[in-house]
Amino acid sequence: MPNTYTQIYLHIIFAVKNRHGLIRSTWKEDLYRYMTGIVQNQGHKLLAINGMPDHVHIFLGLNPNQSISNLLQDLKGDSSRWINTQQLVTGRFEWQAGYGAFSYSHSQIDKVVKYIINQEEHHRQKTFLEEYTTFLQKFNVSYDERYLFKPLEE
Repeated sequence: MPNTYTQIYLHIIFAVKNRHGLIRSTWKEDLYRYMTGIVQNQGHKLLAINGMPDHVHIFLGLNPNQSISNLLQDLKGDSSRWINTQQLVTGRFEWQAGYGAFSYSHSQIDKVVKYIINQEEHHRQKTFLEEYTTFLQKFNVSYDERYLFKPLEE
């Protein structure tokens, strides 16, 4: 797109179906590298990726040629297929429907990157549902509790 300039930074959060803690430390870095490739192949700039056994946080600079929903469809679909093809879990791996996407300004990049990198530390103090509802409230996103991510199942 000639003469099109954007600066769109998104923090995206999504969970494993039924919030099962399936993402294991033995292969999570491989998953994150695979997901990084998906993001970069679509022309987005990955700034940070990390998560917990039941969910993932991604911070990226969005390429306006692809909608957020199409990016998430590609990201979740392709990474699920990769996990299943690699037989990294018993049974079938799926991501839970839905996601959160929150925008930030350029001046907040370092703060968001540090937040994502330090996920393990954050979750010693706060559950995923507490964290997620905090984001929704902070960004004034109306939500129906019936449609929040399901409670954690180990």
